[in-house]
Amino acid sequence: MTGIVNPVHKAWPGLIEAYRDRLAIGDNWKTVTLREGGTPLLPAGHLSEITGCDVYLKVEGLNPTGSFKDRGMTMAVTDALARGQRAVLCASTGNTSASAAAYAAKAGMTCAVLIPQGKIAMGKL
Repeated sequence: MTGIVNPVHKAWPGLIEAYRDRLAIGDNWKTVTLREGGTPLLPAGHLSEITGCDVYLKVEGLNPTGSFKDRGMTMAVTDALARGQRAVLCASTGNTSASAAAYAAKAGMTCAVLIPQGKIAMGKL
């Protein structure tokens, strides 16, 4: 996404650390993060005019794998690692598989992705 810069991203710790006090995770859990979240909100002037409300658009494409799926995957892989799991498995045609692979790699875990035949988002493989 050219031209969109998230000024807080360099200091952003990732979702789990940002919201640790609200999550059911152990104090000694190793967080698996790629500093997901903290994506900017952009004002949507035209939509605000049409609706009479302040409307903002969240730029989720600035997450590490370009998808909002990273928000859940950080927690899923952190939880799996804390439970002693050695692998991540998912069924996906695109965004979930990219996110699972990235977070599993960060955690040093094996990742297996099941993809339905003929249903592949090639840009995510």
